Amino acid sequence: MQYFFKMQAFHTLLSKIKQEQFSPFYLLSGTEPYYIDTITTELIDKLVNEQSRDFDFTLFYGKEAITAQIIETVKRYPMIAPYNLVIIKEAQLMPSSSWDDLADYLENPTSQSIIVFCFKHKAFDKRKKLYKAAERVGEVLTVKPLYDNQISKWVSNEAKSLSIDLSTAASVMLSEYIGSNLSALHNELVKLRLVVKKGETISPDHIEQHVGISKEFNSFELQKAIGFGQFSKAFQIIQYLNRNSKNHPMVLTLAALHNYFQKLLLLKGLSRPNEASRILGVNPFFIKDYQVAAARFSMKQLTEAMSCVLDADLKSKGIKGLNTSTQKIMEELLLKLFTL
Repeated sequence: MQYFFKMQAFHTLLSKIKQEQFSPFYLLSGTEPYYIDTITTELIDKLVNEQSRDFDFTLFYGKEAITAQIIETVKRYPMIAPYNLVIIKEAQLMPSSSWDDLADYLENPTSQSIIVFCFKHKAFDKRKKLYKAAERVGEVLTVKPLYDNQISKWVSNEAKSLSIDLSTAASVMLSEYIGSNLSALHNELVKLRLVVKKGETISPDHIEQHVGISKEFNSFELQKAIGFGQFSKAFQIIQYLNRNSKNHPMVLTLAALHNYFQKLLLLKGLSRPNEASRILGVNPFFIKDYQVAAARFSMKQLTEAMSCVLDADLKSKGIKGLNTSTQKIMEELLLKLFTL
């Protein structure tokens, strides 16, 4: 429910902009830049053209911005476009004292000016005068990153919005490889739309060819091989991951494994198996693989497996044991996981 509520607020605001229902002030804040950038880009696309760009569009950066100049700019009437658009990027770098000046301006904002206040990397303080003023006369959007188990669903929905037919396996490959970087995921989907024939379903083969992800050697296939007890395949995969560590950082591989064992442990404790997909955040297409893997381990073994992964993580960071190569750490971890 949290996923849909968060996305609903974003899509509602985006829909208003597409329908040209504009507000005088947009306070966009939070720790997921994709949403902030998307709203900002849509406003620019709707309000700025080549003729008006030099006259009715101004971009400020928080570190160098002077509040008096911003207010002077927004009080100016547009010369060509219907609205005078002012965007403040990196607003989190502005002195907090300047926020009250913007709040005072919002007591009587210019009807033909729009300010977009982009405050990234943290949520804007709801107690501040500017937040309350923005709620009263403008739009406020506060965003957070998605959880790992929500990424695949986001990829599928984003593909649909781009009119892309994306297979479930391809969606999982993208989300497992790129992770929670929504901007990077969006860019890869746009690239796939350009290179894959219209009407063709994007498969793992397309992902391997155009994104550079191996459909056989990745974190998702590693955890599946471990879950199914396929030591030889798992060993081959970690050798590939070690050789391509730039694209497959060990910290991400370990995080994926820890998350995997955590889901298996949760699955074994479920009283209603028919709700496994929803509770685990796993696509129904793959839930059988999780059930097969969960049947191979006891709860004690899964707890020990999570402990082994955490131990490998500490070694990789030099916190525990001698300085050891990533290859040796992963090989030792694999041996432990297959001898629980």
